[in-house]
Amino acid sequence: MCGIVGLHLRDPGLEPRLGDLLTTMLGEMTDRGSDSAGVAVYGNPDWTPAGSATVTVLADGVDALTLASRVGTHLGCEVRGRELGATVLLSAGTGTGTGPEALASAVRAAVPEAVLVGLGSELAVLKGVGLPLDLAAGFGLPGASGWQGVGHTRMATESAVTPAGSHPFSVGPDQCIVHNGSFSNHASVRRELARRDIHCDTLNDTEVAARFVAAQIALGAGIDQALAEMAGVLDGFYTLLVSTAEEFAVFRDPIACKPAVIAETDRYVAMASEYRAMAHLPGIDEAHLYEPEPGRVYHWHR
Repeated sequence: MCGIVGLHLRDPGLEPRLGDLLTTMLGEMTDRGSDSAGVAVYGNPDWTPAGSATVTVLADGVDALTLASRVGTHLGCEVRGRELGATVLLSAGTGTGTGPEALASAVRAAVPEAVLVGLGSELAVLKGVGLPLDLAAGFGLPGASGWQGVGHTRMATESAVTPAGSHPFSVGPDQCIVHNGSFSNHASVRRELARRDIHCDTLNDTEVAARFVAAQIALGAGIDQALAEMAGVLDGFYTLLVSTAEEFAVFRDPIACKPAVIAETDRYVAMASEYRAMAHLPGIDEAHLYEPEPGRVYHWHR
């Protein structure tokens, strides 16, 4: 049992409140997953500066300054590092010719002991082990702005409780996935992905789904098609929330035994495992509330 929350803002006037609203949503899901948690925030100018590529890494025992120096030396340009809890954000100006994937490749080459957990031009992924609200405070999430946020509280069942094993999983540029449920055949799908030279960093079943979806998107599929392909390959019971720099999508398996609620207003689209995570949102009393149907992708664009 895990908890999923997500907030896609339509009203720019709410953007300064994104982190505060997301923090409360995350806290309400603590009893669905109290061993680890994480968030993905889109459009925060401090975490993902305009005109920069940003990656999130986990590198136990290596501080942000050292990481930035090693990666910057490898690239031959300035790299800025910022430590937020267990995660470190590294940013480099795209004017140097360094995009998100080039920066990610430099991290892998210069700091092979690091685990890359996010990359993009608008996306910051922050995650760790501990109670959700404690982690959120350590990240500085309550004061963060942005236009879209995704969060997850984890109750581990199939893999270790580590920062790398917590959600969200971001393995493609500005892409993110969180998951409540389980995939029964993730080991065999992981082996098949490895044969295609697509490798996982953890034993978490959600990472397998994230790698599969990212591979489909890289081949030109849209989110709807990528999720349909995934549903035909990965077996299990699940609710997924998938986001990109332009999109926000919710998908439940054809049996739909894992809970999910969506709220839509003119100002936002919100999603959570349970309604109580959204009860504090502005205008929730007038929102269109509904439970997503099984096997159907619900999809919104920026």
